[in-house]
Amino acid sequence: MPHKTEERHALYFEAILQLRDVDKEVVDYVEDEIARVKLSVAKTVKLKNGMDYYLSSNSLTRALGKRLKERFGGNNKETSSLWGVKKDREVYRVTVLFRGVPFKKNELVLYDGEECKIISLGKDIFMQEVKAGKKVHVRYNDMNRIKKKE
Repeated sequence: MPHKTEERHALYFEAILQLRDVDKEVVDYVEDEIARVKLSVAKTVKLKNGMDYYLSSNSLTRALGKRLKERFGGNNKETSSLWGVKKDREVYRVTVLFRGVPFKKNELVLYDGEECKIISLGKDIFMQEVKAGKKVHVRYNDMNRIKKKE
């Protein structure tokens, strides 16, 4: 029978990576990256609209969140909360939320009734109107104004 501290150590985590509204490609990428950097996973929780990964490193989880945004576009939000004090030092737990976008580069979408083509998904969303050729810049906070074309 395992010793109590061994059990707790296996469940130890510093950070939670929350994936929301993402496809299988994003989940596969996250799991490959976790394995590549040898990040310990205390547990994973599958939810209706995503996954939560309880991970052993704040800094590696933050870096993974940044790489997700660079690679897939989407919205990142980081929060931290004081978890405790260890050797006179405050210890924080970090939560990194990555919310995917429901469209991909080169896809045709509707934005305020105009047909647009997605040019890039980086720091923000860049599109080009199909008819007028006008470039359109949208922040992720406003992405609900972009509709997938039926």
